[in-house]
Amino acid sequence: MIFHRRNPKGSFDEQRREMVELQLRRAGIRDERVLDAMSTVPREVFVPEHEQFHAYADGALPIEHGQSISQPYMVALMTEAIELEGPERVLEIGAGTGYQAAILAVLCAEVYSVERIAELADSARQRLADLGIDNVEVAVGDGTRGWPEHAPYDGIIVTAGAPHPPAPLLEQLADGGRLVIPVGDRQTQMLKVYTQHGDTHRERNVCACKFVPLVGAHGWPER
Repeated sequence: MIFHRRNPKGSFDEQRREMVELQLRRAGIRDERVLDAMSTVPREVFVPEHEQFHAYADGALPIEHGQSISQPYMVALMTEAIELEGPERVLEIGAGTGYQAAILAVLCAEVYSVERIAELADSARQRLADLGIDNVEVAVGDGTRGWPEHAPYDGIIVTAGAPHPPAPLLEQLADGGRLVIPVGDRQTQMLKVYTQHGDTHRERNVCACKFVPLVGAHGWPER
């Protein structure tokens, strides 16, 4: 995949390489395909202009509407946990500015992303289009309901903290598919992976984390 983009600072390419080597590899990310994707996708495009100086810092960054773009390590960790090989169809819940979707787009065949805030969905679409990424579709809606029209999914990534795994998302997993989701209260969560096996799901814990709340019919009520 070739990215067509403006590069306002020549140092971004070097910062991206340092992010992969000094943050991701040292923190234990081992999937070379994930590392290659993280070294290719320009994260600076997906952060607000006034935050571009911090695009490759080891932390989350604020974006519009009280949301955030996840720490690079967390993006890599969640992507690694879904175990993509190339031909998969993946659902993302919470498009934000589109960075996670762009990483997934490098690693699988089809990405469907649901964003509840229309302005963010529009922004994500534009950023992805500007980079020439054409295997991602973004819709506005309640992500806790999933996107049943394109199910089943080989993987589902949820980029917000849920009180429990939404039943519609588990129902939309293909056999052998994985749901990667932070589960807990509004303040802190445990990143979990649910793997579909016939009519049951195997659950494993990955690490403690902190995400914005997953708002929707099968998540938290909007305040």
